[in-house]
Amino acid sequence: MLDKNGIARRIAEEVKDGYYVNLGIGIPTLVANFVRDDISVEFQSENGVLGMGPFPFEGDEDADIINAGKQTITTLPGASFFDSATSFNMIRGQHVDLTILGAMEVAENGDIANWKIPGKMVKGMGGAMDLVASAEDIIVAMMHTNRAGESKLLKKCTLPLTGVQCVKKIVTNLAVIEIIPEGFLLLERAPGVSVEDIKKATEGTLICKGVIPEMKL
Repeated sequence: MLDKNGIARRIAEEVKDGYYVNLGIGIPTLVANFVRDDISVEFQSENGVLGMGPFPFEGDEDADIINAGKQTITTLPGASFFDSATSFNMIRGQHVDLTILGAMEVAENGDIANWKIPGKMVKGMGGAMDLVASAEDIIVAMMHTNRAGESKLLKKCTLPLTGVQCVKKIVTNLAVIEIIPEGFLLLERAPGVSVEDIKKATEGTLICKGVIPEMKL
């Protein structure tokens, strides 16, 4: 089973040389820590940063340099800062190759719910609305079940939707899963996790073809 860093490490394998990548709040922000040194990637944050690096070491933080989740970050040589209008022009203009988001629920048809829990005050959907509407490729980083042990990979989302039929791949603490027309296609198992474990934790339609390999991290 993976922890949050393990999920981020596995997602980093999906990042290709030359990509422009938007990192959402939560687990996705950790992905920048694990990208291979031999490739060049530009990480974008919707608050107006292009060229994010790994998180700073304790004592090296600069409170003026933050990501969309208000976490202190580092920047790489050549990084740039700009206003939100320019940032969203990049997103809406489809200049981002890959978007990595967290989620509360994902449905087997690729719907995603990641912005609101009924009864809790939130300011609004925020940039996630633009990201899911504009991105060509969306990977979700999430835990497979909630704190009550209930599946977050569902036949149909129960929370208010952020986007419809937009998620392409999911990496959880248990598995790597691809969205296909028939449902959730199981691609890889986390270390020490069986296919049966994943089936029990998945409410939606889980499709298994052949021998499912264990992740190599």
